[in-house]
Amino acid sequence: MLIYLAFAVILLVPILSHIRRTRRREVAALAAARRSQSAQEGPRAQHPHIDVSHCIGCGACVEVCPEGDVLAVVAGKAAIVNGLKCIGHGLCADACPVGAIEIVMASPSMAADLPRLTRELETNIPNLFIVGELGGLALIKNAVSQGRDCVDTIATRLARAGGWGPASGTVRDVCIVGAGPGGLSASLRAIERKLSYVTFEEGELGGSVAKYPRQKVVLTSPVEFPMYGKFKKLQLSKEELLKFWHKVNREAGLKVRTGEKVEEIQRDADGIFTIVTARGRERARAVVLALGRRGSPRKLDIPGEELPKVMYSLIEAEAYTNARILVVGGGDSAVETALGLAHQRGNSVTLSYRKDAFSRIKERNAKRLREYQRSRKLEVIFDSTPVEVRERSVVLDVQGRQREIPNEFVWVLVGSMPPNDFLRRVGVQLGSHDLTAEASAAARRTA
Repeated sequence: MLIYLAFAVILLVPILSHIRRTRRREVAALAAARRSQSAQEGPRAQHPHIDVSHCIGCGACVEVCPEGDVLAVVAGKAAIVNGLKCIGHGLCADACPVGAIEIVMASPSMAADLPRLTRELETNIPNLFIVGELGGLALIKNAVSQGRDCVDTIATRLARAGGWGPASGTVRDVCIVGAGPGGLSASLRAIERKLSYVTFEEGELGGSVAKYPRQKVVLTSPVEFPMYGKFKKLQLSKEELLKFWHKVNREAGLKVRTGEKVEEIQRDADGIFTIVTARGRERARAVVLALGRRGSPRKLDIPGEELPKVMYSLIEAEAYTNARILVVGGGDSAVETALGLAHQRGNSVTLSYRKDAFSRIKERNAKRLREYQRSRKLEVIFDSTPVEVRERSVVLDVQGRQREIPNEFVWVLVGSMPPNDFLRRVGVQLGSHDLTAEASAAARRTA
């Protein structure tokens, strides 16, 4: 009997300890959710869809989430308790031992301006595909996977049909628009599948990633690139990723036309696309759009915003020292820009945000921001809105009162206008669709 009791104690101690830890995490997560009011608003972008009928409440998803307080085990089941902080890493889905988590998009009201896509990422226009952030799923890992999968779909269709459209050496199999993560992945896959292709990029190789601040971490989980295998590092900087892409460009002989913007795409009566750029035109049997959603930067539309000291992206923080700087915005881009500039010698940085608290920034950014505030490297002014830009200052409206902030430079990072006008000209239908409901319906059909 004593032996049995001893074994019972040995078993009960870790079980009770686990229960207490789980309970503490649940209480902390729910408290964070109440503070951010995210329980009422829900996720704004891609997020985990949890099938509670399969969830075993192990907490593996909670442990691997790098953003903090997004997930918790509530009443024995995993649940989203702080959805606004979720950015769809997908680590939770990878860690779930029973496959109860799928990364899907937000609710219809939050996805109303997204293109309507099939499960093959095809638009309403046959053989016109959209990958990456423009289709609703951000993160480099998603864009790389989707670019690869799209080209696989195109290659399979070509093989089954023996090619579609008129046979001609001037018609390529696929035209890829954008040379960011999704576009480069699609280009590499086209080489692997022996498809004729051309890739256009209005900027430089790397797309929007090339415009990130120096040392910005752009990968948070392993990513597998066609032809070159998997990056196993959990974190990879912008510089490392761009260096890799330039190496790939040289070794694979990628056909990327940088500095060439696609102005028009038409699907002709024979099913072949005509792609018009400022330098000429190409014809292709399929098109993959990997444009991203950044588009044109959103502006404040206030007096003085046209002054040369106002900028909308930061490339080299090291170029700005011993300066008074104002950063406007409340997302990760604004916070990371403010942190990068505050780190430079002699800078005095102020961050202006129109709300009373940050609710959607990454946990690592929130932690660094608190450290910089405590050390007085950076000042945050909540409930503030710029109303006028002057030569040596900016006037803020702070809870109804005006406050003038002296500065030499201003960065406005309040989002961007997605290229929806271009999509509409092409003929792509936009609208709301609930991918959470679609994923649930698909699961029921295959059960």
